[in-house]
Amino acid sequence: MLKHNDSTRLRPATPEDAGVLTTLINHAGEGLPVYLWARMAGPGESPWAVGRARAVRETGGFSYRNATIAETEGRAAGTLIGYAIGSQPDPVSADTPPMFVPLQELENRALCTWYVNVLAVLPEFRNLGLGSTLLDRAEARGRALGKQGMSIIVSSANHGARRLYERHGYVEKASRAMVKEGWVNNGRDWVLLTKPL
Repeated sequence: MLKHNDSTRLRPATPEDAGVLTTLINHAGEGLPVYLWARMAGPGESPWAVGRARAVRETGGFSYRNATIAETEGRAAGTLIGYAIGSQPDPVSADTPPMFVPLQELENRALCTWYVNVLAVLPEFRNLGLGSTLLDRAEARGRALGKQGMSIIVSSANHGARRLYERHGYVEKASRAMVKEGWVNNGRDWVLLTKPL
């Protein structure tokens, strides 16, 4: 078994990380990203190719430019992607896809926080403390930006992720029923967890 040691480091992601970023983003999203990428794919295009193309963009939520990579033993093992939520709620318009309505409603309950959009570690590198290391980095960013707290949304079925966040002082603030539209997930609700800084 690998051990968390001094060879672990955090670094900015690069375009060359697109493949592992795509895998990690899908892990964090419990299969929802690849489900959405499949709906975006053109004829003959794989969902993973869509994900990689999004990861190498210079802009956008899942751009490599927004990602921190946890590297251990010289290998990319995990990632953190997040952003600051402002002081005003984003309106949920009539044309918002139904799947995203509960997620936007929960983000609107987390104003003035730094939102952890993606925090994931590859299975072979789990239980080494990398998730905690990445979460510490997220909270440092939140404090540096003067945010009032931290926020994350998890599936009600993702017990492992929830335990990690609760160990770090996050508590449930709100939940909304999932809208699945064919996406397969064991969860029933999206759960907003927050922590003051």
